[in-house]
Amino acid sequence: MTTIVMTGGSSGFGAIAAGRLVQSSDTRMLIGARSPSADTVPLDLTRLDSVRAFVGSVRERLDDTRIDALLLNAGTVLPNDGGRTPDGYETTFAVNHLAHYLLLRLLLPALADEARVVLTTSGTHDPATGASLATPRHADASLLAHPDRDPDRHTQPRKAGEHAYTASKLCSILTARSLHAHPDIRSRHITVIPYDPGQVFGTGLARDLAAPLRAAWAVLGTPLGVPLRRFNRNLNTRAGAAQALANLALGATMPPEGQTYAALRRGRLTWPDPSALARRDDLAQALWHDSARLVGLPG
Repeated sequence: MTTIVMTGGSSGFGAIAAGRLVQSSDTRMLIGARSPSADTVPLDLTRLDSVRAFVGSVRERLDDTRIDALLLNAGTVLPNDGGRTPDGYETTFAVNHLAHYLLLRLLLPALADEARVVLTTSGTHDPATGASLATPRHADASLLAHPDRDPDRHTQPRKAGEHAYTASKLCSILTARSLHAHPDIRSRHITVIPYDPGQVFGTGLARDLAAPLRAAWAVLGTPLGVPLRRFNRNLNTRAGAAQALANLALGATMPPEGQTYAALRRGRLTWPDPSALARRDDLAQALWHDSARLVGLPG
């Protein structure tokens, strides 16, 4: 039996991927969701205590069964960086990076040998992608957790919110980079892949943005968005993004030698280099240790 633990599997392309994984023969899914059902495990990524409770529930349900794939797919984008979680951290950074970092650290001992870890990121972390969002200036966990302390914080709330999102996605790739160098990961031949699904309209990612943006996001997820995909290689369908994620989870798609970053372009999985910041070992190590301090773990 293949055992998969997933966040972001109750809506958007993540729900499609989860459905396809469940249909695979001999697969057991444990999906964390804020609104739990019979098929999910309670998980609120804005609360670190909820992450710890989720991990406890997963370990209890699995008993001694090892996890074959850990999919950290949930995410959010907000109109500004003014939101704070109950733990006191900026909400986008807390949900997209910090909660997943804690979940990953706590579940590392439960991963099977040769397991797959997939962290959903975004091409918006890289200026070369040409996205319209503000690109990351840094990956300083302390400043991202407390953007009011950042001396170069964007004065426009919308741009500050964009930076919170793109920087959190940079953090996903840097976390994967740290894991690649982790002795336990290397000795157990665990595959770690940051996955960029491209821009996928019609998902719940835009649910907290202004009404016009939500409406455009929804409409472009219908057949009306097809013409745009012909001209923009970064645009993908929900079905295409889901299939790529499912293939990574099952090990049906594996990275070529020397590559780790997967990017879906025109429905095809490619393996480009991430941004210059995402390739810096010093930033990856600093983020790992600073994130550990923020969630109360040893570095």
